[in-house]
Amino acid sequence: MTHHHKLSLSPAAVSSLIESYGRHRHIDQSVQLFNKCKTFNCPQNLQLYNSLLFALCESKLFHGAYALIRRMLRKGINPDKRTYALLVNAWCSSGKMREAQQFLKEMSDKGFTPPVRGRDLLIEGLLNAGYIESAKGMVRKMVKEGIIPDVGTFNALMESICKCGEDEIKFCVELYHELCKLGMVPDVNTYKILVPAVSKIGLMDEAFRLLNNFSEEGSRPFPSLYAPVMKALFKRGQFDDAFCFFADMKAKGHPPNRPLYTMLITMCGRGGRFVDAANYLFEMTEIGFVPISRCFDMVTDGLKNAGKHDLAKRVQQLEVSIRGV
Repeated sequence: MTHHHKLSLSPAAVSSLIESYGRHRHIDQSVQLFNKCKTFNCPQNLQLYNSLLFALCESKLFHGAYALIRRMLRKGINPDKRTYALLVNAWCSSGKMREAQQFLKEMSDKGFTPPVRGRDLLIEGLLNAGYIESAKGMVRKMVKEGIIPDVGTFNALMESICKCGEDEIKFCVELYHELCKLGMVPDVNTYKILVPAVSKIGLMDEAFRLLNNFSEEGSRPFPSLYAPVMKALFKRGQFDDAFCFFADMKAKGHPPNRPLYTMLITMCGRGGRFVDAANYLFEMTEIGFVPISRCFDMVTDGLKNAGKHDLAKRVQQLEVSIRGV
């Protein structure tokens, strides 16, 4: 007597296989696997439909993708954000903006509104496809109409634009202020993108304004947010301003970490401020951070060259007590 053991696979496993085939443009295998779901005792749920949609979009088979969406709707499976994003991203990457907009309108007419607004999906699709100017144009149009993009979409736009140079960073700052006036609520990622960007190009007043806004929203600045501001001040030779700012951040923000102290000591050394560097070396060890060897060497040599032999000796003794060298 023979027993037939039916192989069972989870939707997550089948989904992963379908997408793997799709990534390598083996669309026939993706479709076959999708159609054989019942064999594996696996329901054709939204996750699987999205995976097959991904495979079809990877091969630019838009007619097939459309047909699959229609089949989903007939089966009573409602699309989610990923369903919309897959098609919109694929169209945008092929330069088919009109088709993407038409699809969103069509779905809306059928009563299926995307979980995020259509324009946000289009902007993210354009960014993913590298059409930064078109994405900027769409956001400008939204601002003129008084429409606020989703903060995630805004951040994605900022991240792409801030890599493109000084003028683009200034555009980002203007856009940030305009959207805040309209009522957009920035999140932590907004500041993680903008503060380092404006600091890098020397817009220090703007960096302080952004940090102030971040604090007023009830958040405490963290080291990776205030370190770029300090670094920019050092590069401009504004050491005393940087020291004051650091003292302010220690009081108002999250405590400094080891990388920040390392940067602080390094920048002091480069600027010939070896006494300040030594003081920060002592400070970081007092709160439990071990300085890297390079910092000890740089500070000791700098102090000796400046004739500060007593302080240099104290730094050497500190290193011996820590490392036992």
